[in-house]
Amino acid sequence: MENSRRHFLKSTCALVAGVSVYPLSRAQANADTGIRINNLKYAMLHDETKCIGCNACVEACREVNHVPEGVTRLSIEQSGPYGKYPNQYYHFSRHSCQHCEDAPCVNVCPTGAAFIDKESGIVSVNADKCVGCQYCILACPYDVRFINPVTKAADKCDFCRETNLKQDKQPACVEACPTKALVFGNLKDPESELVMLLKANPTQRTKLDLGTRPKLFRITAKQGEIIL
Repeated sequence: MENSRRHFLKSTCALVAGVSVYPLSRAQANADTGIRINNLKYAMLHDETKCIGCNACVEACREVNHVPEGVTRLSIEQSGPYGKYPNQYYHFSRHSCQHCEDAPCVNVCPTGAAFIDKESGIVSVNADKCVGCQYCILACPYDVRFINPVTKAADKCDFCRETNLKQDKQPACVEACPTKALVFGNLKDPESELVMLLKANPTQRTKLDLGTRPKLFRITAKQGEIIL
């Protein structure tokens, strides 16, 4: 009996030690939080120096993901004009889910409807679990969530997880962009276009001081790049 007890304690200690020393050794996840431990961490880059504010990304998202009129999963915000006529210019920035690694919306959801997909790191919503309490909307520091008027559930950008990604396509916004201002990829793949661009260019992320670790990057526009 004593030997069995010792064997159990030794096995348990070894397991705990293994987890603490090698926390990323297995492709498994906590079912409650959905935190992924594998080789995928999807992110997006918006190159503002290439964006012309055409809204093709917005319309493509609406069509592919059946987003009702009156709400939107993403928007392109225009600022300006800057400068003096005839050399005036505008800046365009993307407003959508940041797919935070430490997502406030997930932390406050009482039903588990808001979750981080364990396979991709994408912040998603299970509409069947959503009770419409709007806690996630209030908790989101980026103001990107809304209640879908058709499903009555919380909604937002999910990188087309339920549509294009299931068909091995790029997100609809990326496919539709005529100037290639959007790049989507895996942060854990050092040879991906996304990672190469992030290494080659200075980028910014929004509200890093909050500790949310957002995965929407941007190359900021420079003066005079977009002239209308």
